[in-house]
Amino acid sequence: MFIDNVELTLSSGKGGPGSVSFRREKHVILGGPDGGDGGRGGDVYFKVDKNTHTLSHFRRKQHIKAKNGQPGMGRKMYGKTGESVDVIVPPGTQVIDAQSGEILFDLLEDGQKVLILKGGKGGLGNVHFKSSTNQKPNYAQPGLPGETLEVKLELKLIADVGLVGFPNVGKSTLISIISNATPQIANYEFTTITPKLGVVDVGDFRSFVMADIPGIIGGASDGKGLGIQFLKHIQRTEFLLYMIDVSSYRSIKDQFETLKIELENFSSNLSKREFAIALTRCDTLDAQSINEQVNEMLELNELDEEVAVDRNYNYYIQDIYERDRAKPYFVMSISSVANINIKQLNYALADIVYEIKKESIKSSAED
Repeated sequence: MFIDNVELTLSSGKGGPGSVSFRREKHVILGGPDGGDGGRGGDVYFKVDKNTHTLSHFRRKQHIKAKNGQPGMGRKMYGKTGESVDVIVPPGTQVIDAQSGEILFDLLEDGQKVLILKGGKGGLGNVHFKSSTNQKPNYAQPGLPGETLEVKLELKLIADVGLVGFPNVGKSTLISIISNATPQIANYEFTTITPKLGVVDVGDFRSFVMADIPGIIGGASDGKGLGIQFLKHIQRTEFLLYMIDVSSYRSIKDQFETLKIELENFSSNLSKREFAIALTRCDTLDAQSINEQVNEMLELNELDEEVAVDRNYNYYIQDIYERDRAKPYFVMSISSVANINIKQLNYALADIVYEIKKESIKSSAED
């Protein structure tokens, strides 16, 4: 089961009480106080583990508690510190305060560990309260209580390329062919009901991560269909691949403009990401018709170049170093089943992902 949104109550441990004790040994007359301190309560941490892919393990675990500290003992012995608890989450998990809605942590890196609740301090034993005027203190401190916090966890998958398209346009087929992902594939809409990640290996020690989400339909940003539940999973992607089905009853213009509108309504930042366009199922049309479709898409995006009709299944691609980021990096006709332009698609995506990462690192260094 894929679960990407859960609510939890977290509690750190209570500090153990200090001890009221007096030294009592043979041959020791009127031994003084020797009560030890209570142990500190256990802390609560979040820890990122890349081998965890969903939040489903929290389905039946609504309240997570660290252990309480143990009481102090005689002979100035301290109580044992309460055992801390690690809340294991997958990369891409946001921790949100359930009351205020504030994002407390955005956990991205494997092995990242952050403290969210500190355990209560243990109480002081009576040994700390002896003085010249009070040589027999009969009291000790109780331990301080732990902290409790209600949080929401939201998982947003981390990928380099996010696939965007209507249901049943070939997103699952593409990601199954070019990556290690194994999504369900069938000839009906909404086959994909949970997001899928796949690693695409293009050789030369280059690879990138692709995310497939359920198909988006008109009105998705208002709650129609399944897409709105999972659009957040491509919020972390730096590059979007619009997949337009040339064999659909919907025109390519209608598909593209509807998808753009839904992304804009969901997130203005997401709609401004760099993107490319893949015209899928090009094996269903002849070469001239395919090139006409490519040229129509270029015209829709106000690109002047035309694709020659004398070359089968041609495509257009911008100069990667002088590209217009508001326009598609490439418009390419593909067929996953017939393996048309798949290799070219992989290399083009790998090039743009590498360039975007390089630009991001350079920008961070300048800041």
